[in-house]
Amino acid sequence: MQKILVVDDELDSQAVLAIYLESRGYQVECASSGVQALSIFEGNPPDLVISDVMMPEMDGFEFCRRLRSSRLGQLVPFIFLSGQGELESKVEGHSIGGDDYLVKPFQPQELLAKVKGQLERSHRIHAEIVRLLQHSTFEQEKIPAPTVTRKSKPLPLTPAEERVFWEVIQGYTNKQVSDRLFISPRTVQAHLSSIFSKLELENRSQLVRFALEGGFNTPGSKDGGIVKDNL
Repeated sequence: MQKILVVDDELDSQAVLAIYLESRGYQVECASSGVQALSIFEGNPPDLVISDVMMPEMDGFEFCRRLRSSRLGQLVPFIFLSGQGELESKVEGHSIGGDDYLVKPFQPQELLAKVKGQLERSHRIHAEIVRLLQHSTFEQEKIPAPTVTRKSKPLPLTPAEERVFWEVIQGYTNKQVSDRLFISPRTVQAHLSSIFSKLELENRSQLVRFALEGGFNTPGSKDGGIVKDNL
């Protein structure tokens, strides 16, 4: 289910948008200011952001600027939904990184069309990025994919946790895993904590020992497969 972050200091507007978007099959999380929205975004980035402009603490323009200055926030679709309909406001919204600008009052069908259009565009961009990365990895660098020996057993992990598992046992830090898998360091740490819990381990060294003894071999592991307990 695709997740949308709605940022508006008017609780009634939040509720109306949330109910409407959820009825159309989206998961919705709300924030009342740019400060709160940034905190939510860092913890669990959404697939799309809808933000008002005039808000306390941090307005929508500054929120958009800060989001676009971060690695995780550079590509997320961003729609301004504001009562400010002046041309200058629209121009500023687009110039700082907004993908669209809708003026209140608006027709729900128009907003839904813009949401669908931006999400589809985002999907095409990410699909192309993945294609290019795969081509670069397997065609240009010729880096072999991780392999599992015959004696290894299936891991009791989710697909996302398993991807983190393979990266960690090769010696990559949380920051490096974050960059390689395009997820936040906080998400990496959350997956790693879950991995430790499921495998009944306490740290990275034990995880590497578990991998070696279990036959989970990866070609080209750093430091000969010895991983330090650095985050």
